Amino acid sequence: MKIFITGATGYIGHQLALKLARQNNIIHILVRNLTSPFIPVHPNIVVFVGDITNIESVLKALTGCEQVFHVAALVNFFSKDPDFFYKINVEGTRNLLNASIVTGVKKLVFTSSCAVLGASVNTAKTEKDPRIESFSNNYDFTKFLAENLVREYVHKGLFTVIVSPSKVYGPGIETHPISINSVINRFIKNKITFIPRPSALLNTYCFIDDIVNGHILAMKYGIGGEKYILGGEIISFKNFFQVLRMISGSKARVVETPRSLVKCWAISQWLHYLVTNKEPFVTVKGIKHVFANKAYSSEKAIKELGYQLTPLNEGLLQTIKYLKIQNHA
Repeated sequence: MKIFITGATGYIGHQLALKLARQNNIIHILVRNLTSPFIPVHPNIVVFVGDITNIESVLKALTGCEQVFHVAALVNFFSKDPDFFYKINVEGTRNLLNASIVTGVKKLVFTSSCAVLGASVNTAKTEKDPRIESFSNNYDFTKFLAENLVREYVHKGLFTVIVSPSKVYGPGIETHPISINSVINRFIKNKITFIPRPSALLNTYCFIDDIVNGHILAMKYGIGGEKYILGGEIISFKNFFQVLRMISGSKARVVETPRSLVKCWAISQWLHYLVTNKEPFVTVKGIKHVFANKAYSSEKAIKELGYQLTPLNEGLLQTIKYLKIQNHA
């Protein structure tokens, strides 16, 4: 089968492209830079040069493909040009949806994010729960708009399914400076690690292999127009690093950081940006995204797709082994 994957130079898309290629599918991927070190390499992967914001390049790469995994997105808390988020995450998605209809694509799986659902309160959020807060960054908001767009195209005759990963970790390429893997790597190197106060705040950690399998399961068993949370183990910051310390033997110091201190840091980052033009790691608006419970239920995906969760201990053990090899490479 010919399958088109966007975002194949990203963390999830890279792993997904390789797995599907190893299953004897012909994989078409669209890349902006042929010299990128993150391009997945396999005899069954065909590389096209282009961009999802360019409809002509999308149409060319889509030719002959029956299925589409739309994983590409601008993932960041900040951009010098906020319109860039809309151009890539919304208009880029619209281009792909239109091109999929024109070329006769049978099924499309769209990778969204649990960030669209927002913070949880007393129980883990499900796909049906409404967002109870405003959007604090352009990424979350444009992924929300893109989700609505994907649902809209169901009524235009395109079979679409939405999957929403939470915090993903595990062996794979590093494409983001503040990923879960980078935090784990810092910790196992015995470096000081800062976590939000209170440390009882919850997060949902999902293993990369589960996320890749979840995408494939969504393509195979997902119901058109439906959304599936691809999550993992729900655990507090404090307990997560206790488990990580137990497995790795790290002696890193963990410091609980109050919101007020992070706010000061965010302000200093902004002032530094105004002087140097270097993008900040976090903004004042984005702080509430950090200081919130993010517990999400995968029950729907487990029940309807056969989605399976790798135990946190097992996932962290594989991740630590991988990172240690990378550190000595």
